[in-house]
Amino acid sequence: MRKLGILFAMIVVFSACQHKPVHVVSVTTEAIEVNGSCDALEDQAYVAALEPIKEALESEMSVQIGYAPAKLWVAPPECPMLNWASDALWACAQRAYEGKVDIAVVNIGGMRCEWPAGPITRQSVFELMPFDNRLVVLTLKGSDLLELFQAFVNYGGQGVAGMRMTAVDGKLAHVEIGGKVLNPKQRYTVATSDYLAGGADHMDALTKYEAYWNSDLLIRDLYLEEVQREDTIRAAVDGRMKLL
Repeated sequence: MRKLGILFAMIVVFSACQHKPVHVVSVTTEAIEVNGSCDALEDQAYVAALEPIKEALESEMSVQIGYAPAKLWVAPPECPMLNWASDALWACAQRAYEGKVDIAVVNIGGMRCEWPAGPITRQSVFELMPFDNRLVVLTLKGSDLLELFQAFVNYGGQGVAGMRMTAVDGKLAHVEIGGKVLNPKQRYTVATSDYLAGGADHMDALTKYEAYWNSDLLIRDLYLEEVQREDTIRAAVDGRMKLL
């Protein structure tokens, strides 16, 4: 009888709710920090099922694909990691693109790790480039490149290949592309990422392109291939970006 009474009461309440609108009068929230204390809540059966996949992935990622005799560190305005990344992108773009590629541009913010001296693994490349950015080649006027390079000066440095630039007291003073002084009226091709082509990281000038070629190739995959191609990764500061 008690169960029937409870059931009857629930029916009455439900029926009442159908005829009388319900209004929220107060809300109470609580922030629950996700930290190590949550580890005890993990589903052990689920963890066990994923273990073979985890082990296979770790085994694949730990494969050595190259070697660095010296540390590739990251720091503005120019550094070994930026120079290697821009040189590697430039080399890959020249193989993928049918026309001439004058320069390559990468952003220091995209360099998500340094490589210590020693083995370079697949994981090393994934840590450097965890994003699914793709290689694109843009055609821009020299005058727009001058605007881009002044933005590099204002930012404190970025990664470039195929060119050299000098700034004095915060003002762009000299730019050479392919060993020749940049011509504001000439068109140049720039290898970069689809992310930067959208004007990210203060590179608004890149959005002024006159032509856009999308390779559909992941830059991370290109870096993996380039490390294996080079085998021994050597990079150093060579004065391609001088901010005096």
